[in-house]
Amino acid sequence: MTTLTVTQNFGKGAKDIGVYKELGGYASIGQKLFDLSQFELIDLVTRSGLRGRGGAGFPTGMKWSFVPRNSPKPVYLVVNADEGEPGTFKDHVLMLEDPHRLIEGMILCGWALGVRTAYIYVRGEFLAAIETLNAALKQAYDAGYLGQNIQGSGYSLDIYVHRGAGAYICGEETALINSLEGFKGQPRLKPPFPAVSGAWASPTCVNNVETLMALPWIMANGPEAYMALGTPKSGGTKVFSVSGDVIRPGVYEIPMGTPLMELLESDKYCQGVIGTLKGVIPGGSSSPVLTAEEAARANMDYESLASLKTMLGSGAVVAFNTTRSAVGMLASLTRFYAHESCGQCTPCREGTGYADRILKTVVAGKGRDGDLDNMLSLAANFSYTTICPLAIADAWPIENFIGKFRSEFDEAVERNPEHGASRVTPAFRPGAFW
Repeated sequence: MTTLTVTQNFGKGAKDIGVYKELGGYASIGQKLFDLSQFELIDLVTRSGLRGRGGAGFPTGMKWSFVPRNSPKPVYLVVNADEGEPGTFKDHVLMLEDPHRLIEGMILCGWALGVRTAYIYVRGEFLAAIETLNAALKQAYDAGYLGQNIQGSGYSLDIYVHRGAGAYICGEETALINSLEGFKGQPRLKPPFPAVSGAWASPTCVNNVETLMALPWIMANGPEAYMALGTPKSGGTKVFSVSGDVIRPGVYEIPMGTPLMELLESDKYCQGVIGTLKGVIPGGSSSPVLTAEEAARANMDYESLASLKTMLGSGAVVAFNTTRSAVGMLASLTRFYAHESCGQCTPCREGTGYADRILKTVVAGKGRDGDLDNMLSLAANFSYTTICPLAIADAWPIENFIGKFRSEFDEAVERNPEHGASRVTPAFRPGAFW
């Protein structure tokens, strides 16, 4: 029986505080928490092996330790619930099913960092989740778990829901902070990092929804128990959004290190692939694609996927079978990244758009020799030339889809009877950008 740390209340009506408490919720908010010092709580989270579940996988306890102690400025906690990565929907479901677990996790984090004001930055289209969160927050205030003097501890915390405007770039923590402050959602140069100068130039911790929702289980069962659920370097469990050509797509929580094919084929989870597996995007649209042969060797943890030159990312698994066109799939992704570029950095603003235009001509049967090499050249020049990783997130699918399914792209180019002619358009001049 798989131990569930985040999704254990799914389908039980836990959005109501009474039900949540009957299921053991808010048990950690009391002397068990407030008898711990900030340093003791941060050490507990560090020993659990919990790593950020939003994509980067940075150790949570270490991230918390970067926030200065006794700062003359207020310390803010911001929950990244923007979730704009294609194929990713686990945070949306987590907030709908168990909003009080997120609130409890925020209280735990708030106590560890000395936070008095916290924000949940939610993707603007998640109307049902926003309504659910606001209703849960009202219940938590009424029950004395938020506001002034929580449970007679002397600690006070206020939480606000902030609705975003649907920009994918605001999933990047500094762009999210800019948006929260009322400015254009564009990433900031780092340093300074948000832990030192984030929201309103004050120390700020930005954590993902799933990361914070793991904290109540860790408090209740201990860091060693959580660490034991996963691998020595990737402790605990992970929630995955699975879609594509599988019999039962959905949101699944599994121990770190579980084989990818077990997730796709087990009766407990997706119940099998429809047709013949061609490939898998293992961690959201930006993660390099795996072929079927690579997928058979992959385990769902940071180290295993890194050894296959891909990543766990946002936990969005997209399986596709042999009826799917690799060219069409990449065209969808390049269109997305070109549309979502904030326009701040020239290589991203111009390069993602140009890569998208090239691939559109290939899909339309008007490809020319050199088009694919032009796209690969563009992708190679995205690294270390932009403030944030959005352009790199476009480069990895370009490089890997073309690299692993090159014959399909060559065939698409060859559909144009004039494909041997060269292409030099006003939109691209060799050496114009780099």
